[in-house]
Amino acid sequence: MLKIGVLGAGHLGKIHLKILAQSKSYELVGFYDSDLLAVEKLKKDFLYPAFESAEALIQAVDVVDIVTPTPSHFELAQKAIALGKHVFIEKPITHTDEEASLLVTEAKAQGVLGQVGQVERFNPAFKSVKEHITEPMFIETHRLAEFNPRGTDVSVVLDLMIHDIDIILSVVKSPIKSINASGVAVISDTPDISNARIVFENGCVANLTASRISLKKMRKSRFFQKNAYIAVDFLAKKVEVVKIKNVPEDIDEFALILQNAEGQKKQIYFENPNIEDTNAIQEELETFAAAIAQQTTPIVPLEHGAAALKVAHQIIRCFQ
Repeated sequence: MLKIGVLGAGHLGKIHLKILAQSKSYELVGFYDSDLLAVEKLKKDFLYPAFESAEALIQAVDVVDIVTPTPSHFELAQKAIALGKHVFIEKPITHTDEEASLLVTEAKAQGVLGQVGQVERFNPAFKSVKEHITEPMFIETHRLAEFNPRGTDVSVVLDLMIHDIDIILSVVKSPIKSINASGVAVISDTPDISNARIVFENGCVANLTASRISLKKMRKSRFFQKNAYIAVDFLAKKVEVVKIKNVPEDIDEFALILQNAEGQKKQIYFENPNIEDTNAIQEELETFAAAIAQQTTPIVPLEHGAAALKVAHQIIRCFQ
């Protein structure tokens, strides 16, 4: 089993600790957090071993799970990588593009693996239709959340939209041609609402909307491609797959047939992919353990995290 330690015991850090404590792939060695009151409570309530410093924890493990505020990601990951430790880093990968690029380079030089916590890649709804999304030409995403002070120290782009940026980059196999965006700060000092339009060189267009001051939650993406429409509800873990094919010779009496102005007929049919009920955070951690054991590329390697961050910063620069 891989020895793992968690840096950061906030809201998400506690979730990671609970999952890792029950894992069959990892041995949870302990955690470190600078909040002494939180540390004492975790030690008392869950009996998780606590370390006196981040450095001591890094020395004691094979894998470092970094779930601290973003500004500290780079320093902690760099220390771990320098000691030959594998790193799991919550999104966004780092605070700056330069830091992300350095981590990618240093991890390669040290021969260690890294994964970024872009958890929506492991959402069972998205996983069930990913293979159907082959050549999307228009993508529309909405990620809306009710106001929560946690996370408002950064723009809504880094807080929420980066999930959809990563999903889009994972399915559109083309360089970006242009980005236009706008953002508005309503409650926070940084934008709380943002809309971005990404145009890819292959002609695909993605329209992304994110808000953290909505009256209701929404996490939906729609993918349009030739002869297919695919909708993913990341929150409800539901999908819609609508496809179009040429009308067969023997038409079912209940078939839905469309005819265009030229007289061409197409049949619309629906597919219902099987959606497994899985824990996305558990799966991202477990697949990282498998990648380390097999020395294969993680599902969301550091390079992908760096790419999503770069696009997020390009969007943010449009606000200025």
